[in-house]
Amino acid sequence: MPENDFGFDETKDFDVLDFGEKTEEEVTNGIRYVEGNLWAKVEKTGRKISFTKDILALFRYMRDPGVNWSRKAVVVAGLIYFISPIDVIPDFIPVIGYLDDLGVIMAVLKFLGHELVPYYDPDYRA
Repeated sequence: MPENDFGFDETKDFDVLDFGEKTEEEVTNGIRYVEGNLWAKVEKTGRKISFTKDILALFRYMRDPGVNWSRKAVVVAGLIYFISPIDVIPDFIPVIGYLDDLGVIMAVLKFLGHELVPYYDPDYRA
């Protein structure tokens, strides 16, 4: 079976990853938190960051009922980090304040790989 760039077999369960023993219900609560807070952060930072299109693709992926909840947990964790005012590098620091957010989002994008392609806006050109 093919493995992704992190060495995990795509067909196996994510038991080897530690999501803090999150249940499907806890992931659903995380999704509600993201839905309630993501847009305020995107509106506030949309012109300052270049990865807004990726945030929107991750949001669409997270909302897809056909996506396994354990994969959604990865997305929810990344988006909660993006939303959270508590960062490794505070967002109010010019330019570098969003580097940690970018790093987390890029790690999630790399983890999900080509799975995200259908969730990008079709009018977007790379």
